[in-house]
Formats: sequence, structure tokens, C-alpha cells
Amino acid sequence: MDCEVAVVGGGIGGLTTAALLAQRGVNVCLLEREPRVGGCAMNHEKFGYSFEPGDGLYSGWQAGEIHEQIFAELPVAPPEVRRCDPGYVVRLPDHSEIALTSNTSEFERSLRVAFPECAEAAVAFYRKIAVVSGAVRRALNREPKLPSISKFQRTSLLLREGRVGAEILRSSQDSALDHLGQTSSRFRRFVDAQLQTLANGSSAEVNFLHAALALTAPRERMFAIRGGGNALAETLAESIRLSGGTVRLNTPVLRLAYDASGAARGVDLLSGETVTASRAIVSNLTVWDTYGKLIGLNRTPAEIRKQLNSLRTWGAYLLYLGLDEAAARLLTAEHFLALMDWSAGKPDDPAASEFLFALAPSWGPRGPTDKRAVTVHFFTDVDDWFVFHRDETELEERDQGMLEKCWTRIHS
Repeated sequence: MDCEVAVVGGGIGGLTTAALLAQRGVNVCLLEREPRVGGCAMNHEKFGYSFEPGDGLYSGWQAGEIHEQIFAELPVAPPEVRRCDPGYVVRLPDHSEIALTSNTSEFERSLRVAFPECAEAAVAFYRKIAVVSGAVRRALNREPKLPSISKFQRTSLLLREGRVGAEILRSSQDSALDHLGQTSSRFRRFVDAQLQTLANGSSAEVNFLHAALALTAPRERMFAIRGGGNALAETLAESIRLSGGTVRLNTPVLRLAYDASGAARGVDLLSGETVTASRAIVSNLTVWDTYGKLIGLNRTPAEIRKQLNSLRTWGAYLLYLGLDEAAARLLTAEHFLALMDWSAGKPDDPAASEFLFALAPSWGPRGPTDKRAVTVHFFTDVDDWFVFHRDETELEERDQGMLEKCWTRIHS
């Protein structure tokens, strides 16, 4: 098969790329190894439920933002979305709750009650990141390529924001922790738990500007999608087909195909077929699979191989549950970030100290009559699940042990 652009991987990124290219007249072919599109957004169907594999919270759906811009080009309507307010509730180890709500007075009041030892510093931190994130978003709206433009251009753009722009430039290399100095360890733990979920790191690891954008999103920019991320994926796949592009499912890609000069000319499929791409090949695989499998380690520069060997990320252990509608109505929100302990005097361990409970919305329950689908997300060490096992029993025992720990945490 011949095309102009081959897109490998039918996750949201690959689907969006292929949909836009197809609508712009490019002969594009999307290749997905699974029988359905969606990648890590693909719902898990069981017992009449449709479970989201993620947290069920989506940003970028406000007027003028990325999804509106994309669907303005496409021949399909976007899936139904509704704003989540609060984005989620953080349940603290003493079982008190802080709702990440758009109501600023209510939110600041809850901060003062939960963290009396640093009440004004906690409120000041959230006021500061609200101003900073607002300025960064305005700059991004004016120049979407803000992170990659020259330092001079970036400085000129941000200085249009006045004093806050100058503050952004001064703090661009800071960590979030650098701006938490007047707060208590309990409040920093509250922030760390959120950053672990939103940015995959602690306040010491996450850049301050990134943290500001992440921490303000739950209060004003979180949405639920009817049908979950899977509905977005299916809509994008439909757009590709309507625009004349090709979506090939059950089509595992082995590696890039090279011509005699060593230039990539397409991809080799597991079936033995080669799909040639005259203009480009786009990978929507993980960074490890892009280099380790698609490009191949022999063709990966030594510098990148070194970086890949040092990259680490948290894994997700997911529980899929069904909840009675009567019980769902008793909850104070549909999303909970539960913090199990304060980790006082010891390093934080997200795998042991927090989880996120995500309940399907009442207007899109994704379950049998009077039931709602629930996904509970726990952190886990990826490497622990890929060590050598003598037989399947070892893995099953580990899974059962993890399940019991998680179930106990939910009930506690």
C-alpha cells in the first residue's frame, strides 16, 4: 500500500494528526495494532460497563482552546462534554475534604480550615499560580509555539504581561517547591499529591510554570466526555474516513522500512506487507517503542539510547468497579484524590500513599441500569511487573496481593 503519510498508533495523538492531515487533502494511512482505536484511552468493556482506563478528566475544551480549534477544521461534531466543578475533591488523611472548585471564596475558606498552620501562605500560593497560569495561557493563545520560539521572542511576548510577565521570566527555571517556602509540610504534601497525578512528579521535580498550569486546571478547566476518551477517539477515526483517509485496525507495525540509501520509506507490517509513505512517517508510540522497536536500537543515536536507559515513569494499577446509583448520590463529588498519610519525615511514596477515584458522571453512567462505572487509579512501579516470573502463578499472586492492598485503602 502507498500513501503520503503513515501514522503509527491509533491513540488520541495519532488520530488527531491523521484527521487534520486527511481533512487538509493529504493521503494519510493510520495503522493500529488493536481491533479498536483509542490506545490508552480505549474503554474496557465488561459486564455491561464501559470503563475508562484514565481519570475521566479532560482539559482544553473551553472556548477557543485546542479542541475547538481542531474540530473547527474537521467534518464531524465533537463528542458531548460537560464541565466538572469541582474538578475533584482531595480527601486528606484525617478524612477532611478540599474541593477544587471554581468558587474562589469557598476554595480559600477550605484551605484556611484544612491548613491553619500556614493559612495565609497557602492562599497566597494559589493566588500567585492563578495569576501566573493566566498570563502563560494568554501568551500561549497568542503564540502556541511559545516553548520553542527564541528566548528573545519569548521575553518580548511575556513582557507584554507587565510585572507578572517579568515574574514568569525570573522563575522559568524554578521548581514548584521553590515557591512553597512559607507553607507547612502538610500543605506541600497536599500539593505534591496533586502534582503526582497531574504532572507525574513532586513539587521538587516539576517546573514552577508547569505546576501553575497543572494546579489551576482542576478549578476551572476540567471536563467529562460522554462515553469517555473512547468517544473522542471514535469521532476522530470517523473524521479520518470521511476526509478520505484510511484507518487500518488489527495491523501491527514491526519497524521502519529503509531504502538503499538508508532513508526511511515506510513501515514493515507483521503480515509481511510494506506500507510506503512518500512524505512522512509519524509515530504515536511511546518514546521507548518508537526508538526500541520502530526505529531500532542499531539506528538510535548513542545519546538518545543513554537518555532512554535513564527514563523512568510511574505505572498505573487500575481497578474497574460498578457502583449503585443510590450510593453514588451519597458522594460529595465524582472524582476524589485520596491522600492516605502525610509521609512526615520520610520520602513520599505515591504507590503507598494516594489514589484517584473516578466515577462516571450521572449524565453518562456507562453502566447497566442504576449502576455507574468507576475507575480507581493507583500508582505502581512499572519494573515490578516486568521482572522474570517462573510461571504465571507468580504474577497472579502478585496481582492478588496488590488487589487486596488497594481494596483495603479504598475502604479505609
